[in-house]
Amino acid sequence: MAVLPSQLDHSEPQLKRRRYYTPAEVALHNSPRDCWVSFLGGVYDVTDLIQAEDTPAAQPIIDAAGTDVSHWFDAETGDVRMHVDVLTNLNQPYCPQGRFTHVAPAAPAADWDTSFGRPWWQDPGRWRIGALTSRTRVVRIKNVLTEQEDRMEVPQEETLEEVQNRYQELNAHTQSYIWKALRTDPYRDDLKADFAELDMSHTLAENGVLDESADFEEVGLQSECYIPVLHVYWTDDLTVA
Repeated sequence: MAVLPSQLDHSEPQLKRRRYYTPAEVALHNSPRDCWVSFLGGVYDVTDLIQAEDTPAAQPIIDAAGTDVSHWFDAETGDVRMHVDVLTNLNQPYCPQGRFTHVAPAAPAADWDTSFGRPWWQDPGRWRIGALTSRTRVVRIKNVLTEQEDRMEVPQEETLEEVQNRYQELNAHTQSYIWKALRTDPYRDDLKADFAELDMSHTLAENGVLDESADFEEVGLQSECYIPVLHVYWTDDLTVA
């Protein structure tokens, strides 16, 4: 039976929330209608904030959409950075890209509305959607059955189960595979590598799939030499009909 264009679902796909995001993932959300920023290790979806803010104060956030704005904030306090104004000699918020949403104006203003309550950067329960990875790992996933290979960039903090969930966007039957790799057993003194099944509840490093990129780059070897390969083996357990 043919499906008519009018019967197709044109709605935007639901965003799959993750514990960790890569900078590349944050960078995809770079418009007023889809606005993410990261700062001090967190990722924030401020789309609704921007849509509700009908003032010039929203523009610096729109301009920074999809990027990291940690330089706006004090790493120790988590609040907006402050500086001493050279004209007034008063301690004021430091906003090099311009005053942004929920930052108080430098001078008293009758139209300054404080009904928003907590500023958005101090309200992670409402705006924070996850953490920004401290480092990404590039892996190659080799489907032994089809000989197809895909390359993925993943947060180093993610477990193999979370990596598997990412891979599901490329292979809907990912739950039907056993994952194996050449790994170094951290509990062996000789650090001998062996090819073994991976523990899906552990990270790549915890599984002995180490990040050796710095060592290989130091001796001038190409990236293909140090990108680990994760082999997936079909088990035909009918997890997906």
